[in-house]
Amino acid sequence: MRYKREVSPSKAGQRWEEIRLDKLNRELSFVGLRIGDVTVDQIAEWRDASLKTLKPPSVRREMTLLSSVFEIAKTEWRWCSNNPVRDVKRPGNGRPRDRRLSADEERRLLERFGYVEGAAPETLMQELAYAFLIALETAMRQGEILSLSKANTFLPQRYVRLDITKNGDSRNVPLSRRAAELIGVLVESAGASGDLFRLESGSADSMFRRVRDELKIDGFRFHDTRHEAITRLARKLELLDLARMTGHRDPRSLMVYYNATATEVASRLD
Repeated sequence: MRYKREVSPSKAGQRWEEIRLDKLNRELSFVGLRIGDVTVDQIAEWRDASLKTLKPPSVRREMTLLSSVFEIAKTEWRWCSNNPVRDVKRPGNGRPRDRRLSADEERRLLERFGYVEGAAPETLMQELAYAFLIALETAMRQGEILSLSKANTFLPQRYVRLDITKNGDSRNVPLSRRAAELIGVLVESAGASGDLFRLESGSADSMFRRVRDELKIDGFRFHDTRHEAITRLARKLELLDLARMTGHRDPRSLMVYYNATATEVASRLD
């Protein structure tokens, strides 16, 4: 697929996009037709079939990807005159996730990862513990954390530089004292490549799920550390500072991640 060869490599989410494109290539009934002959009805039929096995947010994401394919085919390659995905109603996003992490769950996860305070990680599981803790301190995404190297770490100035992020912008992420200590351990133990982690996202995902299920910690995903971190950071930072730190162009979108409980809010009223 030309889009996969030429466009996906330029995306921060290349791996996710390529997997979804392969899935769409297997599933779409109109694969093999001229792209200009694909109709709105065919897109709607695929959407309805997808909703029988996938949750609405997942179908929305796949529709967004398919729409991107049609847009490039229309504007860049001149293969079609319209984008039929634009004329198909997308399913609702549903309620945003609000899963919080308890202190006991955090302790149990770290214990199972084999985390030792102040000790350089020796195993990939211990590296996962460091990634997990850094995520809770900084609200960085898993892929952003695992991409860190000595070259983009500035501990005296207390920040790390992310050259590639999900929205395509680079940004500097300020570090709490705790985050700087964690990253400092990794910098000291980094190998000749300068990379702070050997662990890759695919392995980190499966490893985290395996440990989570083993500990019977229901419904918590690694990405939920972003919700937890943003909720914690909101107590310390002004709104615009928090948006800059987390990479949100629109501060209103932070509400998706801010999940303070009523009890937590009440404790700050007195």
